[in-house]
Amino acid sequence: METPLTLKQVLLEETKKTYVVTENLFRKVDNNELNWKPNTGKNWMTVGQLLMHCASGGCGKGVQGFLTGDWGPAGGEEPDDQEESNHLPQAEDLPYVDNVEQAIKILEGDKALAMSCISDAKEEDLLSKRLIAPWGGLEMSLFQHLLMMIAHLAQHKGQLFYYLKLMGKDVDSSDLWGEV
Repeated sequence: METPLTLKQVLLEETKKTYVVTENLFRKVDNNELNWKPNTGKNWMTVGQLLMHCASGGCGKGVQGFLTGDWGPAGGEEPDDQEESNHLPQAEDLPYVDNVEQAIKILEGDKALAMSCISDAKEEDLLSKRLIAPWGGLEMSLFQHLLMMIAHLAQHKGQLFYYLKLMGKDVDSSDLWGEV
């Protein structure tokens, strides 16, 4: 009889798979396509901005924040300042990568951070510790917040998948979900 998975194991497996599939999608981008964005609608990120967002803010830093309380520079803001910072910047103001290899390197670091933080988490805290994200929302278990950080990266991975389709790349559902 197999031992059931722990919540931590579920998080680690989902994190690993999401990063692997995301990296595979990154590798389908050519450096000369980093300025591409959809030509209809408004406030779209370029491919280079989307890669940077996935790589540097998609998952690892949020996981670290929920587990350690270290939210980086924004963590020390006063509550009045936080309300103003909750407004998302316009797409043209977002940082971008200079090339795909830079994006992959940043993504690898973010993956290492997420995996390390989750590995260090205490299993008993995953359901018993409840908190509200610094940007607001409902009080949820630590497990739910960590799962939402993985889902955040997965959502932007899906965005990149559709960017690639709109760019005429040969991608299909196996590229989106992958076999790891």
